[in-house]
This record gives sequence, structure tokens and C-alpha cells, in this order.
Amino acid sequence: MKIVSAEHVQQVMAYPPLLKALQKGFAGEAGTPRRNVYLLDTMPDNHDAFAVLPAWNDDVIGVKAFTYFPENEQQGRASLYSKIMLFSRQYGEPLALVDGTEVTLWRTSAVSALAADYLAKKDAQHLVLFGSGKLAPFMARAHLAVRDYKKVSIVARNSEKAQRVIESLREQFPACEFSHEAVNEALIASADTICCATGSHTPLFEGHWLSTGTHVDLIGNHHRDARECDSQTVTRAKVFVDSRENVLNEAGELLIPMSEGVFSESDVLGELKDLARDNTFARANDTDITLFKSVGTALSDLIAAKLAYDEIGHVA
Repeated sequence: MKIVSAEHVQQVMAYPPLLKALQKGFAGEAGTPRRNVYLLDTMPDNHDAFAVLPAWNDDVIGVKAFTYFPENEQQGRASLYSKIMLFSRQYGEPLALVDGTEVTLWRTSAVSALAADYLAKKDAQHLVLFGSGKLAPFMARAHLAVRDYKKVSIVARNSEKAQRVIESLREQFPACEFSHEAVNEALIASADTICCATGSHTPLFEGHWLSTGTHVDLIGNHHRDARECDSQTVTRAKVFVDSRENVLNEAGELLIPMSEGVFSESDVLGELKDLARDNTFARANDTDITLFKSVGTALSDLIAAKLAYDEIGHVA
């Protein structure tokens, strides 16, 4: 059995092959039971959690286990730790233990970008990215792999962290303009694509600020009573999700409007697997607002971990 470390994943992973693998994997047949997230404390201000995500396809069986302790960052520790076990689908034998934390950064950003490749305007020029954590540079790089953005605006409370993200991106994308911005109506109205990758429990912008044709991507929230966007954003948009079962079990972005009676399960137009199977540009016109809500799927972990495992074999 191979041990695939975070350093190994960093060494071999790249967005073009990962996006291709995700498209192929979501278009195919797979077993994807609902992921199980267990809260470890009953206190309302404590969000410590443990999760288990199983999946399988014709090639491999996988299970991802992770812990989420958001208060760790105040002590200089990581908030998330994760490992992915891969087994042979044919014989059931263990193949690899893969660093799930690094895989999560790659697969989360790549799933977001894959959906945007189907839903964001082809000529999108301005990306607004909420968040300056570890995921932020991955999100920017992934979206720049599918659209030729001329400007990327980072919206974050911590200016030092935002500047570090910007500096790292400028080196890789010198032709793109990067800036740290405060959220306001003009900024949101100017965005072609908006990515929200934060720990916020309240909406990050007003839905009526959105211009027609905007694509909104929401990946930060996993709580039923929290959300990164307001109900107006959802009701104005053509809504797609990574997994109906998981999103409608966990995501306040859709569950809160449903409780208000302004949105229903039937208003979800499709899942990532539908987009991947069609594998064509899914935007009907340049005026629709589109929205993709993701909470993460075991299938994306399985696909990304298997890609890292295969590539390590080629390197070796």
C-alpha cells in the first residue's frame, strides 16, 4: 500500500488533468451514499465535527474521513485534517492512504471551476473571490484555468492574508490584475463570476446588486442555518448543485429559502453529474444569473485521490 503525502499531491497535481478526470468521473456510474457529518459538541457556539465520505466506481473504492475544528486557527493549528483510503474495486485490497487535506483543496477548487466552465459566460472578464484562506489561491488558479479573466478582486477581512494571496497569484498570472477590495454594490455589479469560499454564516452581498449574466459559486458553508448568499440571490438564479442529497441536507443557502416558501427542491435544475454527462456549455443566454452550490462529494475525493495515486506511480 502506498502512502501519498501532501507533498506528493502537490508534486503531481495540475488542473487540466484533474478537470478532465472529474468530468469523466461524474459522467460515469458511481456509488455515492450520503456523506455523514457528526457534530462533536452540543453547544451552539461549537462547530467541531467529524465526517465520513464513502464512494466507489468501476475502478476503486474510497472513503474519506476528516475532522473540522474551526477554533484551531486561533492556536496556529489547521482547522481541517483529512485522509483518504483507496481500495481496489476488483479485489478489495488496500491501494493507498492519500493526504485528504491537500486533495480537498484541489478537488474543491476544481469542482467549482468545472461547474463554472459549464455555467459562466464564455467572455467572463472579472472574477470576485470572497476569502483569503488556504483555499483562496486554489480557487483563483482553478477558475483561471477555465476562463481568461483580466481582473480578480479578492474580498477579505484580513488585508495581510489577502495581500499574500495576491502576491502569489501575480507571479503566476502576470497578465491578470489582482486587487484587494471591500464589498460594495459597484463591485458586485461589475462581477462576471463570484466565488464565495468563506466561513461566514451570513450573506456576503445583497442579491439585488447582481448584474444579469453573473455566475455565483458558493462553497464555504456546510450548515443548515447559515448561508453565504441571501434568498434573493437564489430566487433570481438558475440553480445547480454538486449533489442534491448532500446540499438539501446541509446547505442553508437553499434550505433557508425553502423554509421561507420562496424556493423548492424542484427549482434545482441539475447536479454536477448532469452537467458532466451533457459536457456542453449549459448557459442558455448571457442574461441568466446562474448559481452553483457545493458542499463536497466523496466522488470528487475519490477521483482526485486516484489521479494522485496514478501520477505518483508514473513519477516513480
